[in-house]
Amino acid sequence: MADPTQYIDDLLDQYPPKPEYLIGLLQDIQEHQGHISYDSMLLASEHTKVPLTQAYSVATFYQSFRLDPPGEHEIKVCLGTACHLNGGQQLVDGLSRKLKIEPGETTEDMMFTLSTVNCVGACAIAPVAVVDEKYHPGASMRKLEKEMKKVTELSPDKIKGEPNA
Repeated sequence: MADPTQYIDDLLDQYPPKPEYLIGLLQDIQEHQGHISYDSMLLASEHTKVPLTQAYSVATFYQSFRLDPPGEHEIKVCLGTACHLNGGQQLVDGLSRKLKIEPGETTEDMMFTLSTVNCVGACAIAPVAVVDEKYHPGASMRKLEKEMKKVTELSPDKIKGEPNA
């Protein structure tokens, strides 16, 4: 794999050193790294002549930016109106218990990141969960546990958490 510092340097060369390019630069950094590291934030901030505190404020304002590395697998649960009414929040609660993390967090083993989204545009098949960009209509804890096992190719006892009651 190429040197990450070299990639960032090459990326900086593509952007004029102006504040209005900060968001685009951060998006490209995250696209490459999966998140925005402190060092990358510092380089982007210096390049665009935006104070580091302001760059950090931008990155934390927009939900699409990540400051921590994501897990190997991402589980997104829709909490739009149809999904919420059909059990979306219960899925979030169950996954939080199972994985021992809250939405926006990643498991200690870096296997799963759990997040919520406002709408995935699939209201007719609510509730919906998206695992590694694959939509799961009519999602249930049982279906999601099966999918987690499938994507990790682990035996049932290797996925941490409490059994469902």
